[in-house]
Amino acid sequence: MSHDASAHATRSGDEKLAYMANQIATFFEAMPRDEAVDGIADHINKFWEPRMRRHLFALIEAGGAGLRPQVVEAAAQIRRPAPAG
Repeated sequence: MSHDASAHATRSGDEKLAYMANQIATFFEAMPRDEAVDGIADHINKFWEPRMRRHLFALIEAGGAGLRPQVVEAAAQIRRPAPAG
C-alpha cells in the first residue's frame, strides 16, 4: 500500500470511528451532560472491542478531530486497553 493510500485508509478509519462515537453521543444528548458522558463511556466500555477503544484513544491523543466534546470528556471513564502487539 502506498503512503497516500495508507494515509487515506487511516483517515477513513478515523472518520468512521468518529462517526460511530458521535452517534452514541447523539443518542445521549437529551440527557444532562454528566449522565450523557457516563452513558457514552458505559456504552463504549460494554460494546467496543479493545482494538476500537485503542483507536479511539489514538484519535483523541491526536487532537480528537471530528469528535463531539462529550466523547472526548467520556474518555476519562473509558477503559484503556493494553497496547497491541
